[in-house]
Amino acid sequence: MRALSVCVLGCSCFRVFFFSLVLGSLVLGAEGPALSLQLEQITDGEKHHFFGYIGQCQTIPWCRSGRYILAMEIDEIARMPRAYEAATICLIDTRNQNKIKPIEKTTAWNPQQGTMFFWNPNAPETQFFFNDRDVESGNVFTVLYDIVQKRRVREYRFPQTPIGNAGVAVDGSAWLGLNYGRLARLRSVTGYPDSRDWSRDEKAPADDGLFHVEIATGRKRLLVSYRDLERKIHEVSPRLRHTGLFINHALWNRDCDRVYFFARAGWSRKDEVKVNIAFSVHADGTGLILHKKHIGGHPEWAEGRLLIGRSGRRQVVYDVDTQQVVDAWGDEFVFPNPEGDISLSPDGRLFVNGYKKRSKNFYVVYRRKDGMHVRSQGVNKGSFSGDIRIDPAPRWNRAGDQILIPGLASDGTRQLFVLRLRVTPK
Repeated sequence: MRALSVCVLGCSCFRVFFFSLVLGSLVLGAEGPALSLQLEQITDGEKHHFFGYIGQCQTIPWCRSGRYILAMEIDEIARMPRAYEAATICLIDTRNQNKIKPIEKTTAWNPQQGTMFFWNPNAPETQFFFNDRDVESGNVFTVLYDIVQKRRVREYRFPQTPIGNAGVAVDGSAWLGLNYGRLARLRSVTGYPDSRDWSRDEKAPADDGLFHVEIATGRKRLLVSYRDLERKIHEVSPRLRHTGLFINHALWNRDCDRVYFFARAGWSRKDEVKVNIAFSVHADGTGLILHKKHIGGHPEWAEGRLLIGRSGRRQVVYDVDTQQVVDAWGDEFVFPNPEGDISLSPDGRLFVNGYKKRSKNFYVVYRRKDGMHVRSQGVNKGSFSGDIRIDPAPRWNRAGDQILIPGLASDGTRQLFVLRLRVTPK
């Protein structure tokens, strides 16, 4: 597969560039060390391949050694999946010409989130989590799979209150759980079709919400209920009415001691008022905070209590304890859409913002220490929109020099691509 490269040299304080075409690649430059990106398509074929979105902080598609990349293989991308349509779970072998190896199946997936892949922090070379659904009962559950043993080594099933993984703590202690049947009903793109929703009769149930599941023991507890969230909302908006709360973007911070998430309602009908309120809570269930300042987009955690997101037209850093914006990165030229899909490298030094422009996705990689940045060439996303849109969804590898992204290949199939980052010293 042919690789193309694009290079940008500069920082947010420079606005003088020169342009030249070099072997079909656009090169922009200024004084200073160079950052360059090379784009490579790593999957192909008649079927479609994708990983999922950026709903979990520090979700890394690569195993610890970097040999295998997790992916899903599906037949149809022009509509939402039907309940009986299983996706194939695959390993992409980067040491064997990116050969695709099918290993499992799941009926708990959607075109945006995939099946919530996460390599097990306690065994990141050989084990990963994904969600599945019992076709007969509709119960969603989470699977721990071992690629050496070639089997499911554990299933986390809760028959009375079935939930699936919504985010794994990077210390390997726990995962966050959500009722994906409720999500499918209240915002279809975030749930799994025909999944059981045990709380469907209540707008703000006391027995449903954000769950905490210990990985080692399988012990489950309710971290915060929808009833808790509604009480907090009514403290600031006593007249607010809604048709049912649900939770999106449950994000562990890097210290694994708190979670940031959005409580939402009114996303399934155009005639409803949308509710979109940010909350944070400590990992032990204490310290529930309703954030009056909304940090938009798909937020990402930086260090400790600092969260990255959008405020106004800027890419900002927000302190969840003081509830204040404490920093801003780049400017409107560097980040044309700070509400795009974002991700911070595992070592925290590099940041990527993926944004849409017409039929393509673009990516800006930003170095925090000096503001140096590089912008990718456009990656075709086609005209898909709504529930089947192809969002930028960038995901770093463990070394912080590759980013996995989605796109359309020249034949119109949805495939996976890698942006390779190079830094050239002065």
